[in-house]
Amino acid sequence: MRVLLQRCYEASVRVEGEIISEIAGGLCLLVGFTHSDTEETVEYMAKKIIGLRVFEDESEKMNISLAERGGAILSVSQFTLYADVSRGKRPSFTKSAPGEKAEGLYNLFNNKLSDAGFIVETGVFGAFMDVKIVNNGPVTIMLDSEEIRK
Repeated sequence: MRVLLQRCYEASVRVEGEIISEIAGGLCLLVGFTHSDTEETVEYMAKKIIGLRVFEDESEKMNISLAERGGAILSVSQFTLYADVSRGKRPSFTKSAPGEKAEGLYNLFNNKLSDAGFIVETGVFGAFMDVKIVNNGPVTIMLDSEEIRK
């Protein structure tokens, strides 16, 4: 599982020109799944993100988590996080989990975040979306469950 986390002032998702989700501040998460991901992977990553200290304290050090600071989450499914560009010029997406599996894990992930008390807005799984992110910092962190758990 890969999550591209961005600390943001605001973020929104449009589908067919219409805003379907938006947050006023917090975290925007671009979320992708691979074949080996499980419910355990999702639970681990949700806990990791909940406790991640990416907001600045009074000393301007990243010491505060979203749970401590408050704010919302915009979670957007993005299979392209598993793009393989090692050969040729056209990305391959064979490392991405199949749609049905990825959708189930994506819904579970969002439910875990919501169950932890966060406002969680989402994109539309499988839809063509326009995502607007006003990055704060900029702070952008790539989390890869395989790398983190080594």
